[in-house]
Amino acid sequence: MNNKRPVNLDISTIHLPITAFVSILHRISGVILFAAVALLLWLLDASLASAESFAALQALLGEPWAQAVLWATLAALAYHAVAGVRHLIMDIGIGESLEGGRTGAKLVIFFAVILIALAGVWVW
Repeated sequence: MNNKRPVNLDISTIHLPITAFVSILHRISGVILFAAVALLLWLLDASLASAESFAALQALLGEPWAQAVLWATLAALAYHAVAGVRHLIMDIGIGESLEGGRTGAKLVIFFAVILIALAGVWVW
């Protein structure tokens, strides 16, 4: 079999559309949330264990690196939620065209940036 199709394995030269970036980021944010659930459950368990552990967690969450981790978790949640709503809207038949997909992807990024910025203001 003589296959004359070009093979491009250099990922840096592949031009992905905005819809691909939104989809990839949706998957990445889901993986981050999966890992963050373990951390959040541990924090909840520790906060309910005693008054001393609650006070220690309060002090810990005052640290800049802990606030950054909390913000990253909230950012992943915000992005994943907005992209998930986009998928639900597409499931009912809205935005399934090529142009509709691009518009939806741009709206996901727009609303996600706003929510992520608001989460940063809330955390800090």
